[in-house]
Amino acid sequence: MKAQVKWIGEELFLGTSESGHTLLLDANDGNLAPSPLESVLISLGGCSSVDVVSILRKARQDIQGCTVRISGKRVDTVPKLFSDIHLHFVITGCDVKEKHVQRAVALSADKYCSVALMLSGNVKITHDFSITDK
Repeated sequence: MKAQVKWIGEELFLGTSESGHTLLLDANDGNLAPSPLESVLISLGGCSSVDVVSILRKARQDIQGCTVRISGKRVDTVPKLFSDIHLHFVITGCDVKEKHVQRAVALSADKYCSVALMLSGNVKITHDFSITDK
């Protein structure tokens, strides 16, 4: 897997993946696009969501939606690394069983989500969920 990031002016950078997709990044606290650290949170949420949806579908749960709200806390010293990240999954569906969602979230966090596993050595990652019947 390869990628490239190119400075395009001011504090904007354009990331291009090997597959040709692009992502605009803004080093100026995300005024025009996500900052690099915001993109880490988005990547963690995306990676985890892919796992949770896949696991719930395999468990034959009737899910219609999955949203994950991610909050990160950073240390006060430079470099301002994340110290804690919390993921709250909101699962929407018909008669979705709590035990299946709990299992899916745990499997993603502990076994499948590459982004979470890369961060977990230095960042305390926690998660919870809620289920909304549709």
